[in-house]
Amino acid sequence: MASPSRTPSQTRRQLLSRIGMVAGSAALYQAMTSMGHAMGTDFSGPPKLSGTKKGTSVLVLGAGLAGMLSAYELRKAGYNVKILEFQSRSGGRNISLRGGDTVTELGGATQKVGFASGNYINPGPWRIPYHHQGLLHYCREFGVQLEPFIELNHNSWLHSTGSFGGKAVRYRELAADFNGFTAELLAKAVDQHKLDDLVSTDEVAHLKEAMRGWGALTPELAYTKGNTSSLRRGFEKPQGGGLNGAPVPSDLMQRNEIWKSGMWNWMAFHERLDMQTTMFQPVGGMDNIGKAFTKQVRDLLQLQCKVTAIHQDVNGVTVTYNDMQHAGAVRQAKADYCVCTIPLSILSQLDVQVSAGMKAAIGAVPYASSVKLGLEFKRRFWEEDDQIYGGISFTDQPISQISYPSHGIFSKGPAVLLGGYMFGPAAYDFAGMTPQERLEEGIKQGLAFHPQYRKEFLNGVSFAWSRVPWTLGCCSMWSEEARKTHYKTLCSIDQRIVLAGEHASYVGCWQEGAILSALDAVTRLHKRALGAA
Repeated sequence: MASPSRTPSQTRRQLLSRIGMVAGSAALYQAMTSMGHAMGTDFSGPPKLSGTKKGTSVLVLGAGLAGMLSAYELRKAGYNVKILEFQSRSGGRNISLRGGDTVTELGGATQKVGFASGNYINPGPWRIPYHHQGLLHYCREFGVQLEPFIELNHNSWLHSTGSFGGKAVRYRELAADFNGFTAELLAKAVDQHKLDDLVSTDEVAHLKEAMRGWGALTPELAYTKGNTSSLRRGFEKPQGGGLNGAPVPSDLMQRNEIWKSGMWNWMAFHERLDMQTTMFQPVGGMDNIGKAFTKQVRDLLQLQCKVTAIHQDVNGVTVTYNDMQHAGAVRQAKADYCVCTIPLSILSQLDVQVSAGMKAAIGAVPYASSVKLGLEFKRRFWEEDDQIYGGISFTDQPISQISYPSHGIFSKGPAVLLGGYMFGPAAYDFAGMTPQERLEEGIKQGLAFHPQYRKEFLNGVSFAWSRVPWTLGCCSMWSEEARKTHYKTLCSIDQRIVLAGEHASYVGCWQEGAILSALDAVTRLHKRALGAA
């Protein structure tokens, strides 16, 4: 086996790590998506499977969304289906943590969630883009109530330790000034004929007018302090009523400070297809999706089954597992075919009887490290004091970002926000801390946004995906080279076994990837079964 430092996936991991060190978790996630990890999807409807040979059986390994959807569609088509799941719950990475829940990590660290009734945090998926139509279809079909998730809030904060004196600035202020100064430079360059070789005569007037409107420029094509710019960035003294109601325009940022800060990267983040409005979340917690899927296949589920081996021959598939509900008794399950949704980080460690190419593909995909912090506070001070209702504030500190709850707006009493979302090196650093140390660090870094943090803090929970025994990471991290070499093999049927999950999609790290992969896997498995009939 080649040294890890010489493999293409490790080279890509090193690149991603450097990006994470220099620019933080948000930039790292952006780099991941540009490598084919988060894209628009091609859902065109549920599969139409017919003609199933009576008595044909399928064993599904894993009760995440991919596994449960595979079982649901296969049973509808007439197959005899059974699901084996390692955990004592179904849903996979579709999790919500509420008061009374317990989180136990590798190494034994245990946290008891102390949130007030009705409060929760989603340590795994936490939002659904509007174009993830596969997931949205099944949410509708299974009766999952959805509500808007506020991704972009112009009144949220942006913070860079080395810019603007280390003070946070409003998103709207930076966005208005960045757009204004950029528009001014471009409009003046056109007006001074410096782009004549690039812009036709017919385009000049249109471009100047476009820049004037987009950048809130004066008729002289300048971006200046005044009512026009303040209607974008906000007033120093807001508009009011009565004799003293006249607003006072706000000062602009220094243009060179904006360019130097690199904070415009966070503006670009919201422009990515997978981060654009409108987005959704299930009412009451993301795990309501997993619960709705579970209702469809509950009678097919067998929990606490620790798979140790997957073997196959010309007649079928045999899976060996430890039945943890019965003291780890060794048992076997047999079927004609198998849909395996076990994360590759785990599957690569098992005794799996597949081709050499499939084994190589299974071992070629590393998993991202990620940590989330759920912090509960006495009141919604971000709403009451700062007028921030949902959305995300970004920082170049390791916590990367905090996300304000999109539900329960204006409600009284304790509330939970996402107090940190780390990828890459920052995630490994946080995973190496004790749970209490993670919370303390999250509070310290959050003070850059909200001085109320420490006074208002009640309790919290951290979730480190690299320390979760059933996945050992957050999600798959395909490199371009690995996709070229291994992706088609990974998604192909290996005799009687087919893999499914977000790792077998071009929508990695999203639930939509699990949905689309499952639909593709069962469709092709059905064709194989008909061909073998």
